[in-house]
Amino acid sequence: MEAADEWLLLSLRLYRDLHTFELQAPTRLIEWARGNHVCVAGYGQSDGNEILQLIPPPTLLTKETQGLCPERDFKVECGGFSERPVYSLKYVPDTSLLVTSGPPNSSLQVWQVSADDSDLIKSVSTIATENGTEQSWAKIATISARAPWVLHGSRLDRVQITEVESRKNVYTAGIQASRGSEELSNLAFLDCNTLLLCCATGRLCLADIRQPQGLMETMSVPSAPCSEQWCMGTRPGAQGLEPSSQPVARLSSRGLLTLTDLRKTSEFLALAKAKVPSPGSGAEFLCVSWAPALEGYLAISGFDGTVHVYDTQSWDSSGREAEPIFVHKGHTFGGAGGSRDPPLVTVHTWHLQKPRTLLSAASDASLHVWDWVQPCGKCGLQMRAVPVVLTVATGREHPAVV
Repeated sequence: MEAADEWLLLSLRLYRDLHTFELQAPTRLIEWARGNHVCVAGYGQSDGNEILQLIPPPTLLTKETQGLCPERDFKVECGGFSERPVYSLKYVPDTSLLVTSGPPNSSLQVWQVSADDSDLIKSVSTIATENGTEQSWAKIATISARAPWVLHGSRLDRVQITEVESRKNVYTAGIQASRGSEELSNLAFLDCNTLLLCCATGRLCLADIRQPQGLMETMSVPSAPCSEQWCMGTRPGAQGLEPSSQPVARLSSRGLLTLTDLRKTSEFLALAKAKVPSPGSGAEFLCVSWAPALEGYLAISGFDGTVHVYDTQSWDSSGREAEPIFVHKGHTFGGAGGSRDPPLVTVHTWHLQKPRTLLSAASDASLHVWDWVQPCGKCGLQMRAVPVVLTVATGREHPAVV
């Protein structure tokens, strides 16, 4: 029996639900937008990169699984084309706007999702930066507490907040020159006044936009090779809550995971080693994210064709290897397009309401939605697995496995 067939049989008991789709081109982002819609975008096409807003199948819009449903596919609601690769896309809360970034520089593009009578996502403006010729693409985050704002920057000394509609600069972070050239891997709004920045070296910087520009608090990481890359994940729901109450997860290209309490930065809340393969030539798709509806759970990807899920509630500061509670291997056996190279997971994200449901995408243009079966003794009774395996966007559909 081939490995793919064996995995398909195992999926009968490993998954409560499993949907697989084929996009026209691979994406490195999955962004929840208004009305529980999902945005994806291409990042490597020379003739234009498509931005799509998708309507999830009805089974993903309800909290309870309702078995097989006549409509089980993502549907394209609207779309547009970007002449640039789209490396990051953020929905601006309480608006119909999207902000994107990507090579060849750190400028941003603002998009308007058209009204119900149109299926277009239109480019409406560009937010240029003072260092617009900077070759590093900008990392971005959005918020609409006071006005629609975008936090953006490619390096620590080039972080600013811009009002999306007026393109007015409302804040520029002040960084000591000796430390300001570090490349950023992530940034986030913890609330409307507090920013959290993560450098590729793993250093965290916390800034309060109400304070003088030079005041920033920094947190280091365990000693590691200088070539090691880091990314961070902030806890969902932090906006509107006390930011210091939310743990921050950091993931390195060697698979080291740290949890930090922002109220006590002198020590780690927890430290663990993920069971991942040796790092490759880079950490381009490194990703760590907290579950929004499952206390203490996080997921990591970017090492190979898998997504690992961990329960951090029993972790300590020993740094010992942690055992994942689930590993999604579906992209490894997807084989969309028949590529010789094994697919690499480019991004994952959690469903906003369903506790154990995730969406993940890979370099072979596959998009998976999956809900793993929780073993008995964890969160109630074990659920009966009902995997549904589909392929869309190419006109082909596999039979459902029940």
